[in-house]
Amino acid sequence: MPDQSTAPEISRLTAEKRPAVRNAVLFVVALCLLLLTIQVWDGWRARQERLAEVAVATTNMSHALAAQAESAVRVVDTVLAGVVERVETDGTDGDARARLQLHLKNMVTRVDELHGLFVFGEDGHWLMTSQDRIPLYTVDDREYFQYHRKNPDRFVHVGKPVRSRSSSDWVLPISRRLNNPDGSFAGVALGTIRIEYFSTLYESFDVGDAGVIMLTLDDGTMIYRLPHSAKLIGADVSTGPVHQMYQRTGPAGTAMLRSKIDGIERLYSYRHLETYPLIVATAQSKKEILEKWLKSMLAQAAVTCVAILLLLYFGRRLVRQIVIRDHLEHELLQARELLQEHNRALTVLADHDSLTGIANRRRFEEALAHEFARAARSNAPLSLLMFDVDYFKRYNDTYGHVAGDACLRQVAQALEDSLVRPADLAARFGGEEFVALLPDTDPAGARMVAERIRQAVMALAIPHAGNGAGVVTVSVGVHTGIAGAGMAEGGATALVERADALLYQAKQSGRNQVCGGDLAASRSDPP
Repeated sequence: MPDQSTAPEISRLTAEKRPAVRNAVLFVVALCLLLLTIQVWDGWRARQERLAEVAVATTNMSHALAAQAESAVRVVDTVLAGVVERVETDGTDGDARARLQLHLKNMVTRVDELHGLFVFGEDGHWLMTSQDRIPLYTVDDREYFQYHRKNPDRFVHVGKPVRSRSSSDWVLPISRRLNNPDGSFAGVALGTIRIEYFSTLYESFDVGDAGVIMLTLDDGTMIYRLPHSAKLIGADVSTGPVHQMYQRTGPAGTAMLRSKIDGIERLYSYRHLETYPLIVATAQSKKEILEKWLKSMLAQAAVTCVAILLLLYFGRRLVRQIVIRDHLEHELLQARELLQEHNRALTVLADHDSLTGIANRRRFEEALAHEFARAARSNAPLSLLMFDVDYFKRYNDTYGHVAGDACLRQVAQALEDSLVRPADLAARFGGEEFVALLPDTDPAGARMVAERIRQAVMALAIPHAGNGAGVVTVSVGVHTGIAGAGMAEGGATALVERADALLYQAKQSGRNQVCGGDLAASRSDPP
C-alpha cells in the first residue's frame, strides 16, 4: 500500500480525472496497442512463412537424400543377389571360383557405391574377395554374419557400420545369406559401402554452418552425420529427438527439435527409406533460419518503439495516473494472494493432525466415505488397516509425554513412508491409533502393506522397556470390503468396526502382529 505522503496525491489525481482525460488515455493506449499488434502480427506471420519455406526445403532435401540412399543400397543389393545366385548355382570350386572372383573385382571397379565384395563360408572363413588377397582371419564374430547364421530368411540385411579389418575404413555392410541345397546355412555374401561415400555426397548440400544431415539405422545406430565426426559412427541415437519422433509419427515428419548431441535447436525433416531399414534426416539451425527475419524485425521494432515513445511523451501525465492505478491494483492482488495463502494454510490445519503432520480423523472420514462409495459403484475392493502402538501407556509412564509425542511422530512417518501409491491415505485415528486406507487393494495386498508397516516401525528401534520386544511395535487389524460380499452392509462404519475388531484380536493374540488380510476374513466378521 502507498505511504501517507503518496495517498493524498493519489486522491488528488483521482479527483481530477475528467471524461476527456480518460478518453485521451484510452486513445493513447489503444493507439499503442494497435501499433504493437500490427508489429507482432506482421512479425509472427513473417516468421511462420520463413519456417514454412525452410520446412518445405528440408522436406524436399530429405526426400532426395532418401532416394539417393535407397538407390545406393539397392545397387549393392542387386549385385549381391547376382553373387548369391552364382555361388548357389555354380559353387565355389574350379573354374566357377575363378570366374566369380573376377566378377567380384569387376563389380567393385564399375559400381561407385561399392567398397568391396566378399563371400564367406559357413565357418566365417573367406572364400572369395574383390581384393587382391584373401585374409586369414574369420568374420564369424561380425554382427551381420551372426544374423544370417541365426535367421533363415533370404532378405538383404543392412548391418551396423564397422571398421574394415582389411583396409581400416569405416564401411556399411550389406549382406545376404547363402544356403546349401537342403536350405541349411552355407555362408554370407557381403557388399560394403565406404562411409566416406556418404560424406562426399552430403557435403554437396548446403544446410548452413550449424545444419545437420544424418543417416541412421532403424534401431538408432548412427551411420553418418554431417558435420562429420568419426567418433559418432556406430553411436546409439535411439533416444534422440528424431528417432523418438519417428517412433511416434511414422516414416516421415518435420518438427523443430533440440539435438542431444550438441544442444542446438533445429528444424528437422526425416524420411524412412521405402525398402531398407534406414532413416535420412536433414536439419537447419533455427538461429540461422530466423537470422534475417530477426534483423528485419528489430528494425521494424525500433521504428515502432520510437512512435510509442512519442505517444508516451505527450501523454506522460495520463500514463502516470495509469501507473499509480496499476500500482494499487498490484498491491490489492498481493493482498488477495496473501489471503488465499492463509486460507490454504487453514485448510491444511483442518485436514492434518497437528502432532504428527499426517491426515487427521476428519480427513480420514471424508476419504473413507468417498472411496467406499466409489468402490461400491466400481465393484472394486477397499482395504482398511488399523494400527495401535503396543503398550503405549507404559511408554508414556516410563519415558514421559514428550518422548511419547516424539514416538507417535516417528510411527506416523514410518506409516506414511510405507504407502507408495498416491491414492493411499495414512491418518491418525486418535491417541496412539492410526489408520491406512487402501483403495483398489485386495486382502493379500493389504496384508502385505500391513506387514511392511509393522516391520518399518520395528526398524525404527525405539527403545520400549515395557514391551516384550524391547522396542516400540504396533498391532494391526486388516479388513477388506469386497463388492458382492456384504460390502454395503453397515456402510463405511462397518468397515472401520471390522478392522478395529481385528486390531483387538491382534492385541489379544500377543501384539506386534497382523490379523486379517485373507479372503475368508474379508467376507465375515472377525471372531
